Amino acid sequence: QVQLVESGGGLVQAGASLRLSCAASGRPFSLYGMGWFRQAPGTEREFVASISGWSGLRTYYLDSVKGRFTISRDNAKNTVYLQMNSLKPEDTAVYYCAAMVPTDWEAKNRIPSAYNYWGQGTQVSVSS
Repeated sequence: QVQLVESGGGLVQAGASLRLSCAASGRPFSLYGMGWFRQAPGTEREFVASISGWSGLRTYYLDSVKGRFTISRDNAKNTVYLQMNSLKPEDTAVYYCAAMVPTDWEAKNRIPSAYNYWGQGTQVSVSS
């Protein structure tokens, strides 16, 4: 079992930056592939970014956040981060982190249903 707790959300103006954190407890954190997803009202949960387990050498991003968002992990701290720069109003959503047993990671890391554990979410609101 893995417990995930997100933090770092807030209300900012367009162009600002935020760093989301996701603290994990439970089984060895380093084994899991980690992902960030977001969900705006009336929409489906959307993939944002993912990072592979162990050293986190492989990262993937939603096209609209490439160059603005960076996912990273610190296995010593059992934490995954999402650095968000140049935020836009369309980035407004509840952001969730999730952990995935890394089976078929390459094929499934963008799929919400492939993840085994989820945090409670943190709200990010970007005003224009």
